[in-house]
Amino acid sequence: MENTDQFIYENEAQLVMSDCTLCPRDCHVNRDAGEIGFCGQTARLTAARAALHFWEEPCLSGTNGSGTVFFSGCNLRCVYCQNHEIARGQAGREITVTRLSDIFLELQEKGAHNINLVTPTHFVPQIIAALQTAKKQGLSIPVIYNTSAYEKVETLRMLEGLIDIYLPDLKYRDTALSEKYSHAPDYFKTASAAITEMVRQVGAPVFADGEDSLMCRGVIVRHLLLPGCGRDSRQILRFLHETFENDIYVSIMNQYTPLSQVSDIPPLNRRVSAREYDRLVDYAIRVGIENGFMQEGESASESFIPPFDYEGI
Repeated sequence: MENTDQFIYENEAQLVMSDCTLCPRDCHVNRDAGEIGFCGQTARLTAARAALHFWEEPCLSGTNGSGTVFFSGCNLRCVYCQNHEIARGQAGREITVTRLSDIFLELQEKGAHNINLVTPTHFVPQIIAALQTAKKQGLSIPVIYNTSAYEKVETLRMLEGLIDIYLPDLKYRDTALSEKYSHAPDYFKTASAAITEMVRQVGAPVFADGEDSLMCRGVIVRHLLLPGCGRDSRQILRFLHETFENDIYVSIMNQYTPLSQVSDIPPLNRRVSAREYDRLVDYAIRVGIENGFMQEGESASESFIPPFDYEGI
């Protein structure tokens, strides 16, 4: 390991890599010694793409794009994952913490509106070190933590002061669904606590120049409608509104794409119908959700899944 990277192991929070409990899986593996936990990754920092990304919510992508870094591995690994190639560690290139810091600055130089960390949970210590270095060297754009929300509050607290925008999913309310599709019966309890911590850290949404401009700070909770899961989705939207009201934005996503790995898992082997999605949007309006985003039907396409070709790595 390069000397410039050695400092990532110098405090108690970062030493967790040798007995990893960063995420709710609590694998207790020694990733620093090359052991692999549920996320599929050792302590070696690995990423598959770092580029301007234009398919996030409008207040994040803007006109120049979001400077998105896709990390390899995942601590949730849903059976229908749209990014399964990297989630299962089948794509990715090892980089140093110093290189990650440089990537952040390069994306800023390219005009990115923000730095967007996708599936970052299992690399939090390295990301903290890279962000601290980049900020000292002039990184000034907002930083987004883009996550499944299957997070430990203790890990999120390590990030306080470094993250400006949290972009979590809230996938399920029903424990049977979360166990069947994401191997995580505790998902809702865990994710709702994580989102509460995110809101505590960054507060209500702040925009650069009015609500039609770029978000500078805040929380956007995404919910991907799955086929046949409308009832669970309605329960999630009601929970979000009753719990957080206008302190968050809600993004109701219609981009579910049935890929080959779910070809024999009904109802996941079909697309969401227009009727299913329209009913969910109508429900969101009825319960009083005002701060939100919706997607057009054509967003459900494999063409919206980026190529994990190591661009920018």
